[in-house]
Amino acid sequence: MTEHPDIVAVMVGVAVEGPYSYSVPPGMRVERGSIVAVPLGPRLTLGVVWGPPKDTIAHNRLRAIAQSYDVPPLSEELLKLVDWVARYTLAPPGQVLRAVLRSSEALDPPRPVIAYRRTGYEPEKLTPARLRVLDTLTDDMPLPRAALLGAAGVSQSVLDGLERAGALEKLEIPPPPVALPPDPDEGVARLNPEQQAALEQVTALDPHEFGVALLDGVTGGGKTEVFFEAVADTLRVGRQALILLPEIALTHTFLDRFTKRFGTRPAEWHSEMTPLQRARVWRGVLDGTVRAVVGARSALFLPFRELGMLVLDEEHDGAYKQSDGVNYHARDMAIVRARFAKARVILSSATPSVETRNNANAGRYAHVLLTARYAAASLPNITAIDMRLDGPEKGQWIAPTLAREVFAALDRGEQALLFLNRRGYAPLTLCRSCGHQYQCPDCSAWLVEHRFRGVLMCHHCGHEIRAPKNCAACGDVDALVPVGPGIERIAEEAAARFPDARRVILSSDMGTNAQLRERFSEITRGEYDLIIGTQLVSKGHHFPKLSVVGVLDADLGLAHGDPRAAERTFQILTQVAGRAGRASQIGKAFLQTYHPDHAVMRAMVTGDREAFYAHELAAREAGILPPFGRLAALIVSANEPDIAMNFARRLLSAAPMTERVRLFGPADAPVAMVRGRHRVRLLVQSSKEFDLSGYVRFWLQSAERPTGNLRVQVDIDPVSFM
Repeated sequence: MTEHPDIVAVMVGVAVEGPYSYSVPPGMRVERGSIVAVPLGPRLTLGVVWGPPKDTIAHNRLRAIAQSYDVPPLSEELLKLVDWVARYTLAPPGQVLRAVLRSSEALDPPRPVIAYRRTGYEPEKLTPARLRVLDTLTDDMPLPRAALLGAAGVSQSVLDGLERAGALEKLEIPPPPVALPPDPDEGVARLNPEQQAALEQVTALDPHEFGVALLDGVTGGGKTEVFFEAVADTLRVGRQALILLPEIALTHTFLDRFTKRFGTRPAEWHSEMTPLQRARVWRGVLDGTVRAVVGARSALFLPFRELGMLVLDEEHDGAYKQSDGVNYHARDMAIVRARFAKARVILSSATPSVETRNNANAGRYAHVLLTARYAAASLPNITAIDMRLDGPEKGQWIAPTLAREVFAALDRGEQALLFLNRRGYAPLTLCRSCGHQYQCPDCSAWLVEHRFRGVLMCHHCGHEIRAPKNCAACGDVDALVPVGPGIERIAEEAAARFPDARRVILSSDMGTNAQLRERFSEITRGEYDLIIGTQLVSKGHHFPKLSVVGVLDADLGLAHGDPRAAERTFQILTQVAGRAGRASQIGKAFLQTYHPDHAVMRAMVTGDREAFYAHELAAREAGILPPFGRLAALIVSANEPDIAMNFARRLLSAAPMTERVRLFGPADAPVAMVRGRHRVRLLVQSSKEFDLSGYVRFWLQSAERPTGNLRVQVDIDPVSFM
């Protein structure tokens, strides 16, 4: 770009394929990365100056930039990331940019805060309320209005009266910082020798260059302490840090640990924040006053200008995959952003993804190991219960061996966990008179009974009906029976088997995030004896009294024909078993399975995770599956099944012919209808070196365009095959 261009290309934050040209009004100064407001149709839209225009257009035919915001320009590495993500995922770059430009509120100057201070004048009339205000303001320092009202316990009218009487002065002060700078030397952890060696491996990576470390440690091995010290190392050299977490429910305990280490809370970024909170964090990240952020995957697109470290805790977690809008994986995009920013990355997990583990094996990532639990804790003993030989009685779900171990733990005053990764009471409701099964009218999925709420509910679209008394098909009364267990059914059995135990049920649909955080705190304090939970309890939690874990259906994740099924099952079983014995007592985990000889079960029982990774990597390589091959999914959807299927067939016939790809389908997606839209899937497979994104882009550009209610969704590197 020239120093003061009069025409620039502006990328707007809407789903457009490229920037538009705008004129720069006299007196306005912009550069690449400047955030502006431009007219787009009848309204103003946020955009970013992308550089010089590609086409020469007469100046008088162009619309002018309406406003240039007084904030630093976006960094070059962030602009490169937007372009890279758009090219890779086939999303319009304007749609990717929208993830960066959160709101115009963040671009406005911070609003001042109303505050009061004493003038030194004593009013004649001094009520108890007025005295409390004056006693609270003991010096000349102004106090924000909200803080003063809360500390003195008075209403606004009391402050107004004191101001009129001349005893208080009302003024405006700058708002407090959204987060104070963390002190890297505040609460330095005392690491054991293995942790110290791990930290030295991580910090051996140049803090001003790109590098990736896989922090591969057992559950309870002290990974968090290690990467906190690596974050401190980054802060000391004057760079910003971003820590990503997969679940909002994990943030509360994590933030407490961060505060203890660094003396202040970090800035937060997740969906529970108010628009004003998000705007303040966004601006603080851009202007550099925010030095550390803990957030969900969308924090990856915050406008850091000095980003020096990205940490992905539980890097294997599927929550890092964005499955609507722009289909990106935060782990992979974090690596890309770090490369552009010359930053370090820590991928932390007790069960690394197969892709990450392969990169470490190949030497692309530093492989940092923590093989022992922190302090006196030891890894749990894991036993497989063969349900063919030692299963429960009909109508029950807890095997006798597991029930005895739970009783023993409760008698010792310890806690036990019963785990089933299935919400609700039963996954299917069936009429025993006519065989009618309750199905969602808008999805190809059964309605799940949620007995606590008295409803049947679809877990795909949220459709629900009141639990019926009689069959909708034949009308028989009391003929409806639940088929299979959900977490609520396990809780019912647990209440009958362990009536004296203080029980708690933990599931993502049973309370707000704040309520769930409170349940976790109560468990940690020992206020419950028996925990019955879903995947929510499997990671990121430390329950000192928990000694026995029972997984009631260890085979559940293996039954979907998903190429990643074994990996996911191994990860969740390892994580949930790892909740046991994290303090001084010996932990035990029991896996109820009909397939004790499966590679996953053998690896769990023997503790030979290396054998599992070797087996899984060999199977992936033989099938040319990630990380040895690449996949792309094209989901065609429409209101009518024939329309979707016929378009998918025409799309397949337009695919460019090459021996370097294999095409599968079209076929109904495993979940063939969601929210009334019928779904057909095409799958593309290629070698790792092939430009699969470019192939799919060329294919779609040369194929028939979808019209009417037809939609084509592209997912490069799909994680879910539903």
